[in-house]
Amino acid sequence: MNTGALVLFSGGQDSATCLAWALDRFDRVETIGFDYGQRHRIELDCRDSIRKGLAALNPRWAQRLGDDHTIDLAVLGQISDTALTRDVGIEMTEAGLPNTFVPGRNLVFLTFATTLAYRRGLKHVVGGMCETDYSGYPDCRDDTIKALQVALNLGMDKRFVLETPLMWIDKAETWRLAERLGGQALVDLILEESHTCYLGERGTRHPWGFGCGTCPACELRADGYRRYKAS
Repeated sequence: MNTGALVLFSGGQDSATCLAWALDRFDRVETIGFDYGQRHRIELDCRDSIRKGLAALNPRWAQRLGDDHTIDLAVLGQISDTALTRDVGIEMTEAGLPNTFVPGRNLVFLTFATTLAYRRGLKHVVGGMCETDYSGYPDCRDDTIKALQVALNLGMDKRFVLETPLMWIDKAETWRLAERLGGQALVDLILEESHTCYLGERGTRHPWGFGCGTCPACELRADGYRRYKAS
């Protein structure tokens, strides 16, 4: 039975929680991050401290935590005209989606991750996609992930499982999941070390972590933290 997993690990709150989730379940866990020219590239700089922090929290997690991989996907940023890859204001588009939507991003991420998982002998690929508290991105939807899993399994003639532990929970429940997995120590680690702000702002420490406080990612994170603390 293959109990290895590869976690899409950006350095943000959701992916940090997913990494803890995977470490709690699988015998060998590796991580993968993508550099696609994102404005908030600072998230990639947070990954190492989170990995070290998770290993320090739990000896069993430390034994299970394997290699980290960073993939250069600059071409994705070059062909994207979005507020995550250009220095423009964040706003809604005529299509009804925020201009932070990077078309094809999760499809590309999961395809590259599964390709790496194939080579590394890992069956499970874990991502923080969610369609409960999210910005409406179509590539975060459960139907998208399930369809992609079918395509990847057919195209590689292997049985991969795309795991999305956050798919049906909101941001408040994501904080609760982190607490259940690693107690207050994990919540504190995510607060101090993770990065979610679209603008890459880490100058201001809010109760819910670092960020500009006004972009959609900060607003979602802040609202979820308030509801988590109120429960």
